[in-house]
Amino acid sequence: MVRRYGAILRWSLAAADTILAILVIIGAANFRFGEDPGWPLDKSPSLPDPTFTVGVFIGMWIAVLWMHGMYRSRARWTRRSDVATILRATVVQLVATLSLLWLFKLPDVSRLLLAVVFPALAVAAIGIRIAVRQILVLARDNGRNVRYMLILGAGPRAKAFADLVETHAELGLVVIGHLKADTSDTGIVLDRPLLGMVDDLEQILHSEIVDEVAICLPFAMEELIEQVALLCEQEGKVVRMPVAPMERLFTTGTLENIDGIGVYSLANGPDRAIGLALKRLIDIVGASLLLIILSPILLLLGIAIWLDSRRPVVFRQERVGLHGRSFNVLKFRSMCVDAEERLPELRPQNVINGHAFKLERDPRITRVGRFLRRSSLDELPQLINVLRGQMSLVGPRPPLPSEVAHYDTWHRRRLSMKPGMTGLWQVRARHSSEFDHWVAQDLEYIDSWSLWLDFKIIARTVPAVIGGSGR
Repeated sequence: MVRRYGAILRWSLAAADTILAILVIIGAANFRFGEDPGWPLDKSPSLPDPTFTVGVFIGMWIAVLWMHGMYRSRARWTRRSDVATILRATVVQLVATLSLLWLFKLPDVSRLLLAVVFPALAVAAIGIRIAVRQILVLARDNGRNVRYMLILGAGPRAKAFADLVETHAELGLVVIGHLKADTSDTGIVLDRPLLGMVDDLEQILHSEIVDEVAICLPFAMEELIEQVALLCEQEGKVVRMPVAPMERLFTTGTLENIDGIGVYSLANGPDRAIGLALKRLIDIVGASLLLIILSPILLLLGIAIWLDSRRPVVFRQERVGLHGRSFNVLKFRSMCVDAEERLPELRPQNVINGHAFKLERDPRITRVGRFLRRSSLDELPQLINVLRGQMSLVGPRPPLPSEVAHYDTWHRRRLSMKPGMTGLWQVRARHSSEFDHWVAQDLEYIDSWSLWLDFKIIARTVPAVIGGSGR
């Protein structure tokens, strides 16, 4: 399976199987030995160390499921094939368990307990797979867990790959349309929009939300394939190319598969699925805790803004997020109400060299706003953006649409990672007047991203906020 999505699904299923196995054993033991409080297997005289025994049993169960392919994508997956495979795995687990009981001379283990545990394990494993896949499908259908793919090519191979990707709804991939290579790249009826020619790729990447690009062009178009792959790398897009001998074209990337079909993948940005999932978990927990802890301060700041310049207390502004997704960023209002209308007359005083805007002494800032900006407390409402999944605690700052419209190609790769409340350039180059320097810091963060780097950036942000070295 495609690694970015397969790893999350694989480890989620393994964790679910482990938790369900524990619950099944506890329930079966309570059924067999009574419903007194406590760890029920302690009541079994046949097990010298019940906790260790249960741990070994569950470890065996996960290993047996793993060996039967229940944690990897399999060709022509159906519910019937899942049921058959899990039943075979249950028989193997039963035989292995009985063999170990005989080997270690533990004949007194309750037969009723075993008769309840094994069918319940099978039912739980089947049920969780049906439930997880259905949840992922519903999430995609409701616009969550969605990544948008553009297909380069409009021939039979391109259509077949688009159909294959969308058949696996649990991957969360939605094909937005095709670009054809030339006038001869026709002859079939496409199920998705034909958006133009491959020459229009850069324009499409800038006007549409595109997370991934699948290159399904004829292999003879080697030069064109190299060109579009280079453009996608500069833009920070993930590149997929099905069933292609790509070693002669690219020196990096990984060979993956969907339903047994080889897919050569070039991930131009962080692609460690488990790490990114942990990053999202840290965002949710961190933002929730900070909102709870800082709620009295948030209330006091809101009152101060209202007393100083009335409403609105919170300022909403459209920003550009991951791969061009637009959202409204939330901030405590630090400027006068007509700040946006006064912007054109102040543009000549911009001190930033590049596609951003900043003034040394902005006349639009209110009295309370000066304090908010100096302490960076105006950013705190963005914790709500983090909870919504529009931002992260750490990442490149979200730019304005007007700024993105003037980006050079290499600037756009900073959109390949979810924007953050703080980032590398905020702690290294906060007062730099060179926009290109900001972008270079963001790209360094993207290329070297790790959870440890996030923690170091957060640790360096806190003293900056406390010391009042904000804008």
